[in-house]
Amino acid sequence: MKVTPAAINRFTLFKLPAAYFTGVRVRSISKESCRVSVRLRWANQNPFRSMFWAVQGMAAELSTGVLLMRSLYQNNTKASMLLIETKATFSKKAVGNIVFDCLQGLEIDKAIENLSQEPQEIWLYANGIDSVGNEVCSFSFLWSIKRKN
Repeated sequence: MKVTPAAINRFTLFKLPAAYFTGVRVRSISKESCRVSVRLRWANQNPFRSMFWAVQGMAAELSTGVLLMRSLYQNNTKASMLLIETKATFSKKAVGNIVFDCLQGLEIDKAIENLSQEPQEIWLYANGIDSVGNEVCSFSFLWSIKRKN
């Protein structure tokens, strides 16, 4: 599958319906970064009228995972991906449109170049920024990648 925003958004409809129906959308993908956004709405709010933390986590994880998928696709590398650890901090209520950017594409490319049969771990980060420019949350994901035979 070619890794484009439209292809990934279609993929979420069929393979990640919770992300799709809560409004998580990939907005852009480049060699260096992936941008994912989600807008507060009835389907993804908590009782306090802010975005449920798990929806923020899905958007943040998607921004890191798509960038990893893009690098594997561009390098014509078949590999297994496994999320093995997650850390998150929340600093402000998430209301309105929240954008998550993972900016580690070049770092991912270097890791893919050195990929072997042994699992390799890489920390990827995505911060949630609201429409005013304030950081509302910060996510860290430890991904394990291993070349397939």
